[in-house]
Amino acid sequence: MSDEPLIPNGLSTELGARSIRFEVGEDIYPLDVIQGAAYLFVDRAYLFLDRPRDGRVTVVLKTRGPTDPEALEALAGEFANELLNQALRKNIGESNARIREFVMARAFFAADGPSTIDRLLAQLDEEELAEAPLDIAVPWQEPRNG
Repeated sequence: MSDEPLIPNGLSTELGARSIRFEVGEDIYPLDVIQGAAYLFVDRAYLFLDRPRDGRVTVVLKTRGPTDPEALEALAGEFANELLNQALRKNIGESNARIREFVMARAFFAADGPSTIDRLLAQLDEEELAEAPLDIAVPWQEPRNG
């Protein structure tokens, strides 16, 4: 195994007994991307996010049990990979937003036949509620004389 850390340049790490701390630049990974990556690690480690200064987010991954430095670096490396994954998902989502909006609009407005509400109103008209066999008056019915 090489002596090079698994974490790329730009993510300088600080190892503790059960934790690893590193900073992430928001110019590369926006806060929502960092939070999305962090969310996927909540079942594996305790996560702490902090903003020590503008444009930087400190991430602390603390394991739930005893561990070794190699496992901590591997965990941070997996977090770095997930940052990239979340950033890519966000970029794809943003670039496809117009297409999704078009598909949804087409699905809502291009349905065959009348809407459900129109069908229900037509069914009510067919039933002719004004001439109920029990002669129960309805609010929109003309008052009867006699």
